[in-house]
Amino acid sequence: MASKGFVRNNINQFAFIYRAIDFYFIQISLWLACHLMDVQYDFLYFVLALTANVGYFFTAEAFWLYRSWRAGALKEILFYTCLSWFVMLLPALLFIFFTKTADYYSRLALGSWILLSLFSLVSWRVVFRYFLFAVRRKGINTRSVGIIGVTESGKKLAQEILEHPEMGYQLSAIYDDRPEESFSKTYRAWYKGNIEAAIESAKVGEIDVLFIALPLSLKDQVESVLLALGDTTLDVHVIPDFFTYNLLHSRMAHVGEIQTISVYDTPMRGGASMMKRIEDVILAGCILSVIAVPMMLIAIAIKLTSKGPVIFKQDRYGMDGKRIKIWKFRSMTVTENSNVVTQAKKGDARITWLGGILRRTSLDELPQFINVLQGTMSVVGPRPHAVAHNEQYRKVVDYYMLRHKMKPGITGWAQINGWRGETDTLDKMQMRIQFDLDYIRNWSLWMDFKIVIYTFYKGFVGKNVY
Repeated sequence: MASKGFVRNNINQFAFIYRAIDFYFIQISLWLACHLMDVQYDFLYFVLALTANVGYFFTAEAFWLYRSWRAGALKEILFYTCLSWFVMLLPALLFIFFTKTADYYSRLALGSWILLSLFSLVSWRVVFRYFLFAVRRKGINTRSVGIIGVTESGKKLAQEILEHPEMGYQLSAIYDDRPEESFSKTYRAWYKGNIEAAIESAKVGEIDVLFIALPLSLKDQVESVLLALGDTTLDVHVIPDFFTYNLLHSRMAHVGEIQTISVYDTPMRGGASMMKRIEDVILAGCILSVIAVPMMLIAIAIKLTSKGPVIFKQDRYGMDGKRIKIWKFRSMTVTENSNVVTQAKKGDARITWLGGILRRTSLDELPQFINVLQGTMSVVGPRPHAVAHNEQYRKVVDYYMLRHKMKPGITGWAQINGWRGETDTLDKMQMRIQFDLDYIRNWSLWMDFKIVIYTFYKGFVGKNVY
């Protein structure tokens, strides 16, 4: 028997239909590929497609492909669709290998099937998405929405609904016990009265969905509203105002039968951690195979132009604030790693002429791909700061240490947004931390993919890098 009062995750009610469509296209694509290549489609081909179906469903589930994508970006949907399909190839290949049927299957038919299935899985999602958008913009398949409370969370919700009509929500009314003149003109057009008016509107069926965005300090009032709405069939959602604070990565948790909300958590749990690690190993391995020769040439140049070691290992804070040693090509005449580290500035006399080039182009960071293979860093993540800087800024920048809820990265969200290099003012560091926390809060493989792509043409150099 389910425990009373537990909050459950929202599930896409059409997920079964989406899976059925995917199943159909994967199966029919193999049949069509065999027909085009004049290959007989038989039971073994069906079993191969069935294996692909199972592998694809498991992978798609891991990437949340069947969740609600009402406000999701199309390119993100297509990215996870393609990723799920290519990951599926592993169980399909394993099936062929262990059944020793490699010679039985036509390579042309299989190649055509892979391309046809990918095209089908992507195409139906694009067509169906724009069909839903067109229908909802015409006012079909929409639901009228009311919001109680002109609070920060209430205003953000209203803005989301107004900016995304394709979600199928239409803002009908905003209610608040305060007089209309107490909030901005932007929301006055939707103002329909006080909270009592909201309850009356709900009872007569003027709205389909009601969001309660009142502060937690008005707990008694929220309870009375919920009690009154219990006499209706309205869909009611409560937006607790603590979600307007700087929550890092909130998720539902349990202690026995007591449900809690974890507010300063890491997204690196279970399957997500495994996917991130696989991403790091593949990317670091591929990149190191390309940059091995340039790294050797840089090492020789450093040795010939200045005295000291080629590789400089400096202490940093890694995942969960544990100390790690990151590798860098030496770019200075000194190798500072004490409790006091002077940040490089414009015209810094400690930087060698070659070191200046390496630092401006980020080539001094290349040895950190070895750190990634070691598991102490990621390709994408918050950039690691010197331990001395950590101790300095954690005292003056709010939420500073929460950036260590993920492994430090070679490139990151802050860096591609221009917050790279010298942080000579508190404002610069605050902006960097803001982007770091934004990355952790919204992490996904798609976000990592975007950051890697942007890094190639805008993240290697920066105006504040010395």
